[in-house]
Amino acid sequence: MEFSSSVFQRQQMRTEMNADIVMITGAAGNLGRAVVEELASRGVQLACIERNPASLDALVASLPAGTSVLKLPGVDLTDFKACQDAVEKAEAHFGRIHALVNTVGGFQMAPVGEKGLDQWDALLTLNARTAYAISAAILPGMQKAGYGRIVHVAAAPGLKAGARQAAYAASKAAVIRLTEAIAAENRSHRISANCILPGTIDTPQNRAAMPDADRNSWVSAPSIAKLIAYLASAEGGVVTGAAIPATGF
Repeated sequence: MEFSSSVFQRQQMRTEMNADIVMITGAAGNLGRAVVEELASRGVQLACIERNPASLDALVASLPAGTSVLKLPGVDLTDFKACQDAVEKAEAHFGRIHALVNTVGGFQMAPVGEKGLDQWDALLTLNARTAYAISAAILPGMQKAGYGRIVHVAAAPGLKAGARQAAYAASKAAVIRLTEAIAAENRSHRISANCILPGTIDTPQNRAAMPDADRNSWVSAPSIAKLIAYLASAEGGVVTGAAIPATGF
């Protein structure tokens, strides 16, 4: 009887973890959209956070028929209470959340100087505070369930800054350190936390900003989305606390 009960519990655990419910922030952005589309193709249930309601509506309308989606428009991810409210709505709708994929962020460059102070505050808020707030909001449910996956998007300058990258690099370094702390604190809860460091992503905005760049080394959003989907899956729990380069060739 003890053996049968143990087998049943393991089977129940596998079934529970395969019924993926993933929250994606920045769902209608270039990378967020690719992640949503990749997860939808795998039959994952989605809780999509997007500041722009019209963009979110258009994204959801483009997904395959039958995709299970909860739309969470207009959420201010810099506001911890707003993050809590979004998580509570998703948990009420689906019962729980298995994984968080946080794609929200921004990029600016400026030399260190008086004029860079505003940029410093803005990027630490946009890139680091948002990652902290949504992580802090989603962790209690994952800890209670004893299972979770968290994936943040950082960047290579978070490891070593270049010229005019002080604010951006510091904000992405904060995301990396946050990810490491979450992983260390939550091993006993079977919660993994990882971040990826994408190279230049091939987007319309980057093409417009860098019309003369060699795009052969750029990476596509769908290819990064496949990596994220793995890290957000049950199998992805073999990796935790990592900052994974996704820079292509």
